[in-house]
Amino acid sequence: MLTAGVLAILSGLTAQALKVLLELLVHRSWQPRLFVRNGGMPSSHTASVVTLAILVGQEAGVRSPVFSLVVVFGLYVIFEATGLRQEVGEQARLLNDLVETMRRTHHLAAQDLREFVGHTWAEVAVGAVCGTLFAVPFL
Repeated sequence: MLTAGVLAILSGLTAQALKVLLELLVHRSWQPRLFVRNGGMPSSHTASVVTLAILVGQEAGVRSPVFSLVVVFGLYVIFEATGLRQEVGEQARLLNDLVETMRRTHHLAAQDLREFVGHTWAEVAVGAVCGTLFAVPFL
């Protein structure tokens, strides 16, 4: 039988694969590089920590210290993905706009920063659903 940790990793990888599939279905665009990128729909971070919390809660009990640790850690991961990394993406957008202006006016040669690094709450919600659905067969 697979451990909760291994299943959490597999849940995150499944969510990453869903990003590629959703891009293909919604935008008719094959983007396999999405499998290894942060951000996007669904949140693989959230899927992983939700799967882990459900399975640890089932195995150790929801009143156990290890379950509490997993929940607190999971909430931290989710809030970091929606807060800090969203802000980093916003700063990257602003810097890219500035660099684009500098390219036109001063012939600056610079590479754009990645803007899509965090998650929206909708991406987190779908990640939570994915993580839950992934965990259910292993309960």
